[in-house]
Amino acid sequence: MMSIQNRYEFVYFFDVTNGNPNGDPDAGNMPRLDPESSKGLVTDVCLKRKIRNFIELSSENEAGYEIYVKEKSVLNLQNKRAYDALDIKPEAKKLPKDEAKAHDITAWMCKNFFDIRTFGAVMTTEVNSGQVRGPVQIAFGQSIDPIVPLEVSITRMAVTNEKDLEKERTMGRKYIVPYALYRAHGFISAKLAEKTGFSDDDLSKLWESLKLMFDHDHSAARGEMTARKLIVFKHDNALGSQPAHKLFEAVKVERVQGDSGTPAGSYSDYRITIDSDGLDGVTVEELL
Repeated sequence: MMSIQNRYEFVYFFDVTNGNPNGDPDAGNMPRLDPESSKGLVTDVCLKRKIRNFIELSSENEAGYEIYVKEKSVLNLQNKRAYDALDIKPEAKKLPKDEAKAHDITAWMCKNFFDIRTFGAVMTTEVNSGQVRGPVQIAFGQSIDPIVPLEVSITRMAVTNEKDLEKERTMGRKYIVPYALYRAHGFISAKLAEKTGFSDDDLSKLWESLKLMFDHDHSAARGEMTARKLIVFKHDNALGSQPAHKLFEAVKVERVQGDSGTPAGSYSDYRITIDSDGLDGVTVEELL
């Protein structure tokens, strides 16, 4: 299948209500934030995890859409599947000396695993299947306004150990963000897609993931997270017609209710606009 022929950038908006979008394990699972601006952060790894999970759900048993990095996945065993399929004997930590065989192993991994041909992967483990630079990259998401995480006490009527049976309840704590709108930027390189085989079908599945992935990611910590807007910039060629920063700067967010001194309470407190003047060679589409 032919790889994509155009470069893309995209701006992705999502929000959280009374939830923790991305806890920091080094800070007691407190929502991540920038200490200088107090704006909330969601890592690229967190967003890619949700995309992987959605693809695994939506494309189950579909050829070419397995997920390489998933729960309880043993990467050496995943890598060995390429050697078994191509009837090549693996050598510890080394690719085959024959360049054609080495290329075939990495190509097999790209062909069969969606996340490898999309995000890339370092597969230089004990069973070496090479290294792939992915055409799709996503930056950290950052909240539009500063956030003030709340620490909430919770109770559990059950106890963990029999020795604590006389206790009436077990106490615990959780963090929530009352409301925040986050913005993340994404980049898609047609030239890198040529090397991994990232196709138009893959691109369609990526857009579908970004639109629907939060609907399959609900939990006690992330009860209300919603994809709000997906703005896609499509260049008329593979290398691109405009610098990415110019496209991102064309997307502006402003408060329409309340003021910057009071926290936003919902998505309706914001207005998102796109200034497409001067973006020659680029088409703009709102997919959400």
